[in-house]
Amino acid sequence: MQIGKIGFIGAGNMASAIIGGLIASGCKPTDIWVSDVDERKLQDLQQRHGLHVANDNAQLLEKVDVLLLAVKPQIMKSVLKPLAPQVQQRKPLVISVAAGLPTADLSRWLGGEVALVRTMPNTPALVRSGATALFANERVTAHQHEVAESIMRATGLALWVEQESQMDAVTALSGSGPAYFFLLIESMQKAGEQLGLEAETARLLALQTAFGAAKLALEADDGAAALRAKVTSPGGTTEQAINVFMQRGMPEMVAAAMTAADQRAQELAKQLGAD
Repeated sequence: MQIGKIGFIGAGNMASAIIGGLIASGCKPTDIWVSDVDERKLQDLQQRHGLHVANDNAQLLEKVDVLLLAVKPQIMKSVLKPLAPQVQQRKPLVISVAAGLPTADLSRWLGGEVALVRTMPNTPALVRSGATALFANERVTAHQHEVAESIMRATGLALWVEQESQMDAVTALSGSGPAYFFLLIESMQKAGEQLGLEAETARLLALQTAFGAAKLALEADDGAAALRAKVTSPGGTTEQAINVFMQRGMPEMVAAAMTAADQRAQELAKQLGAD
């Protein structure tokens, strides 16, 4: 669908991933504007994609219909407050990919009554295999819903949540989730080496096994529990390994870890949104 002209404030990894995905899916580079304090990042994006770069955020805002915020949460307030009068005049759709910042705070910093979509992407977006949750405030129209989803779908899966409070759970699951899988891969690789495998062999086997399991789970009709049961033969090697995981409380450990991440997300939201 046509998303209009889109401007990115921030030219870091996530912005670059979304830009690359948009262009790969048919968005014209000439419809994309980017601003950043790092001139090298801007030059790199311009050379790679042929898009527009702006000298400052106000210049960018004059050109676009959709404003995507891709700066660090800690500096978001200082970036947005100077733009408030211009945003109030132009009324763009504003999309944030900054972790932990509620729509109420973003809207307040922009002068209020702003159409805002808050998103929580994750790092696999860098290879267009991301998982992004989106939440829209009450001022986002049906068309703007479609625009926001189209933009974030350029890097992978995009799903809406109905309540903004659910974004903390999203952060705990998919936002932080890649690190959990990296830890498991790392642990499997080390265990393989301890059992006698060469380091590179253990690394490749662990990586391909993780990739294959995820691909199978995505494409199968069965859920993860049923798939696990299918490969766990009674009295076999897999059953022995699964028994150890269960006896040592792996499900409870995962739940406790995600609860800790959820609680920390709530704490950070309060800290970052404070005036």
